[in-house]
Amino acid sequence: MRIGLVCPYSWDVPGGVQFHIRDLAEYFIGLGHEVSVLAPADDDTPLPPYVVSAGRAVPVPYNGSVARLNFGFLSAARVRRWLHEGRFDVIHIHEPTSPSLGLLACWAAQGPIVATFHTSNPRSRAMIAAYSILQAALEKISARIAVSEYARRTLVEHLGGDAVVIPNGVDVDFFARAEPRPEWQGNTIGFIGRIDEPRKGLPVLMKALPAILAARPDTRLLVAGRGDEKEAVEGLPGELRSRVEFLGMISDEDKARFLRSIDLYIAPNTGGESFGIILVEAMSAGAPVLASDLDAFAQVLDQGKAGELFANEDADALAEAAVRLLSDPARRAELRERGSSHVRRYDWSTVGADILSVYETVTAGAAAVAADERTTGLRARLGLARD
Repeated sequence: MRIGLVCPYSWDVPGGVQFHIRDLAEYFIGLGHEVSVLAPADDDTPLPPYVVSAGRAVPVPYNGSVARLNFGFLSAARVRRWLHEGRFDVIHIHEPTSPSLGLLACWAAQGPIVATFHTSNPRSRAMIAAYSILQAALEKISARIAVSEYARRTLVEHLGGDAVVIPNGVDVDFFARAEPRPEWQGNTIGFIGRIDEPRKGLPVLMKALPAILAARPDTRLLVAGRGDEKEAVEGLPGELRSRVEFLGMISDEDKARFLRSIDLYIAPNTGGESFGIILVEAMSAGAPVLASDLDAFAQVLDQGKAGELFANEDADALAEAAVRLLSDPARRAELRERGSSHVRRYDWSTVGADILSVYETVTAGAAAVAADERTTGLRARLGLARD
């Protein structure tokens, strides 16, 4: 099968949607399919052989964050050329409602179109206001996927229609096989995310840290991600700042080793999350998880059975739960076991197969329609009436 994947966000700026598309492409390539990904990227950025650049992206506020999107005449021309040269059996557009390549591709594409909706935003005024513009493009979509029930709910409430829920995928064994790094082991809690994006929750964790260190003075916080490190620790007493170690951006390999090394992974995100891929990665690596009780996080953690939850934005509740877990090795071992079992439902062997089934359904339907149209045309030319 010839598969075209459309990524709305800049390929060279890491993010959950980009990782999902990358892993999906590589999963299908591994199965022998021909896959091409169209994504925003600087023209001088080294790209995998299956990625085609649609040109430079620009930062745009989107869904409580800043997304690097690509939209305009040059982008539209590259979309049309990519579609023409690809001759795809199916086009899979991610975030078709974002003002980026997904919407351009949806307007330009012919044939079966599958769309995945990642965003969870129950109060999106922009999506409501843009409905009339989006409607014509959305009517071309053959099948809709939402990565969570909360992304599906956003779609239903704002745009109508429905979607099948297929979660983000993870290569579980990649994380499970990673070797811990000794320097990251021993009384360590971990956080991965953009440091200066408030909804990722690092300020909440920093507010909780003095209480955690008061009860567990040997604890270290390891932070991986880009952002202003000095600003991140401004609220901490000076004598505690040495207990925070910033690792900057880390590779996929080091992320897996990071999650294999720490005693507790903390996800203090405050909102705007439709899934929680980092929780799945942490469970895959065997890290006990403590997360804010966002609806999407609660779903990923099996309502608290595969990881513990604390009240969103409540630093005191975070600190109390973290101290309790750090003091209870047996409970952490229980969470590791439950998480490692629960996470298998998110492995690409399951998720990829579900997505492929959607492709096969829409392409079979398109083939049947085309065959019917050819038969109708032939009968018309022969002067025969339809039975």
